[in-house]
Amino acid sequence: MFLLLLFASVMNVFQSFSEETLHAYYPGDIIIGGLFPVHLMTDRSTTPGPLNCLNYDVAIFLQTQAMISAITDINQRTPRLLPNLTLGYDIYDTCGDVNVAIMATLRLLTNQSDPNSCLPGALPSTLPEPKTKAVIGERYSEVSVAVARVVALSSLPQISYASTSKLLSNKLKFPTFLRTISSDEYQTKAITELVVLFKWKTVAIVGSDDEYGMYGSDSLQQLFRDMGICIDFVTILSGDFSQNNSQTSIHLNELVEEISQSFAEAIILFSKDANADIIIEAAIKYNLNRTWIASDSWATSLKLAEMPGIKLAGQVFGFTSKMSEVPGFKEHVTSMFNGNSNTFLQNYLDYYKRNCSDTSEKKTDINCTITKSQHGSRPCLHPSCLVNYTDQDQYNTYLAVQVIVEALRHLLKCDNQRCERSPDFTASELLMEIQKVNFTVKDTHFFFDKNGDPSTGYDIVYWNMTGSKQGAQIITIGEYWPNRHINISTCDFVRDENVTIYNCSKTCPPGQEFKSQVKKCCLLCVPCADGEFSPGNGQNCKTCGPKKYSSDQRDMCVNNTSEFLQWQDPFSIILTSLGVLGIIVTIVFAILFSIYRSTPIVKAVGGYLCFLELFSLLICFCLTFSFLGKPTRPSCMAGLPVFGMAFSLCISCILANLLQILVGFSFDLKRTSWIKKLNQPVAVVIIVSGIQLALCVLWLYHYPPYLQNETLSHFILVECNKGSNAFFIAMISYNAFLALICFLFAFKGKQLPDLYKNASQITISMVLFLIIWILFIQIYINLVGKYKPAIESAAVLISSYSILVCHLAPKCYIMIFKKEINNEKTIAEYIRKHYEQKGMAVVSS
Repeated sequence: MFLLLLFASVMNVFQSFSEETLHAYYPGDIIIGGLFPVHLMTDRSTTPGPLNCLNYDVAIFLQTQAMISAITDINQRTPRLLPNLTLGYDIYDTCGDVNVAIMATLRLLTNQSDPNSCLPGALPSTLPEPKTKAVIGERYSEVSVAVARVVALSSLPQISYASTSKLLSNKLKFPTFLRTISSDEYQTKAITELVVLFKWKTVAIVGSDDEYGMYGSDSLQQLFRDMGICIDFVTILSGDFSQNNSQTSIHLNELVEEISQSFAEAIILFSKDANADIIIEAAIKYNLNRTWIASDSWATSLKLAEMPGIKLAGQVFGFTSKMSEVPGFKEHVTSMFNGNSNTFLQNYLDYYKRNCSDTSEKKTDINCTITKSQHGSRPCLHPSCLVNYTDQDQYNTYLAVQVIVEALRHLLKCDNQRCERSPDFTASELLMEIQKVNFTVKDTHFFFDKNGDPSTGYDIVYWNMTGSKQGAQIITIGEYWPNRHINISTCDFVRDENVTIYNCSKTCPPGQEFKSQVKKCCLLCVPCADGEFSPGNGQNCKTCGPKKYSSDQRDMCVNNTSEFLQWQDPFSIILTSLGVLGIIVTIVFAILFSIYRSTPIVKAVGGYLCFLELFSLLICFCLTFSFLGKPTRPSCMAGLPVFGMAFSLCISCILANLLQILVGFSFDLKRTSWIKKLNQPVAVVIIVSGIQLALCVLWLYHYPPYLQNETLSHFILVECNKGSNAFFIAMISYNAFLALICFLFAFKGKQLPDLYKNASQITISMVLFLIIWILFIQIYINLVGKYKPAIESAAVLISSYSILVCHLAPKCYIMIFKKEINNEKTIAEYIRKHYEQKGMAVVSS
């Protein structure tokens, strides 16, 4: 029933044609069909009446000759690819019309090809195995969809050279369809990547009401939405847009108005070439001067590129399936009117002789340029000029023939001598072989994927209009491969300063963002609100964090004012000066003690222990600077923990010295034995300071001090957090405990004969240390602000100076100014008098 209705519809259509469509036939053992829209359209309308084919296209005419040339080459090549077999062809002009294409397809499905008949004499109940074993075509996706549904009835393989709709990749619907051109799925991705590469933010899409244009438009819209690119408008051209009628003029004027008012930075024209002809011609007429992105249907159209005034339309980028020149095709075109002819050639010659007036012109006077008046109609090109219009567009047709031949060689098991199998195969057998084709042609590895799509990519072309007085030169500037990024080899000449950028605001100054106003893609600059910022270029305003605020220009977020003890602060200067002075004095004292190391005064303060004591004080003075300036993680960790270790080392040396004094002047025999056991200076220093060292190492390892930013009102206080208050208190408490022990020992030692007042001076220094750190803890707990570390630094300085001034400075004074008492005889005399006053006998050695 379907076939009956289909034949009836087609017969009604072709009974109304005023002249028979073009058809070329050549007999052979194996017939390959061909469907080409040599005429781009018909004059179909809503009113019944005779139909005519319109808009003769030279490029498509050359496509038919590319197929014929490839088949002729196969038949004549030595050695033969198909020995003892001849390929024939059965080619039809479809006029770009679905019904015409179906009629031609039904002809191909008949068992006998008769070039003199248009329709089979009778409709069989079942379709027999057709003599035609494969068909090449059609150009337009919409027509290919219709053809594919028909040829699937006989499992006839169909290989299209130009249909790119993704719908045709559906093997459940179109099981016999294959193509030598990439699917639109990849072309739309390539277009999107080009837009992203050039950083265009606004585009417009013009599609057509067919399988090709509808899928391309829908896919582009989805991809652009995913990429955050604004679509200013989408226009779908009606099916009869390419017909020259009043309705077309109305739609064209509306489209021109929409483009002229658009803010799009690029206009994507995803439609067949017949529609592109009309739109680009209008763009020239109205001087639209836009940036166009051409789909593969018209990206390499010489007809459009050579239009006079093409520069007025603007710059054009395009995508075309990767192609190459057809081997020997130019030679074929040059000589094709001299030998064997075919219907298409004869039709061209007849028309030329009948309608063109240059038959008397000399060859040197022949004009090989298609004039503006010849666009949209049959161009009057001398046959010798056709070679100028051969390009890589014919390669996909040539490739389709090579695919069929490669499959036949495998199916018929051919070598250069013979084919093992006779040509009585079915179309379905050939289809399965074509699907498995995997070969190299012209250094290109070719195969079909599971959807019947090829393994080719796209070339990116640009219409270079700078070096030509008239027209544009189509050059390749990059490439795109499926599932890879786009690659532009050069784009220096692409930046055409004459092409207007249509955008309300191309960029925004810092502190402002793009906001949609009248139209959704008309972006204006709006200042950011308080507490927000934008770095510029129209980027959206972003909220500053809780610890930040926006600048007056709203161009950045800045931290709240950081508060810490600056180096130039008067308090810092005083503390730094005292620290430096302490370092200098400590070094001077060390030098003096080194010079007088063998004198009694040095031995009285512990001998070699005094150098360890001075070293620990030097560390304490150096730590003064870790509390000043902007805190850092190292300075936080080096502050109080290191001070605790250094000062405990200092006190342990003093404690060892006091034990030496007590042992030396203890005459109680009961206590002498155990006190002497304690008189081990090295052991005392290691044990006493080692406890503090272990405590501070545990502190730094488990709960180390760290940098802390505390938000207070309108500023951020940068300070050191102790990490663990427990370890901090334990460190201070241990040093206080050692100071208290030293105080008690020193107080006890005041009763001993002490010429140098060592015990009294230690008592004073220990009392100062205890008072300072008791006060420090109180102040430290209650104080908030940047001067908190200054109190720490002051406490460290006072503690260090208490030892340096009260304990060690008097010794240095004696070394320099009281040398007369810095000898053993004076000390012995002083001790003797001390004990004589107490009524104790002293035996001198």
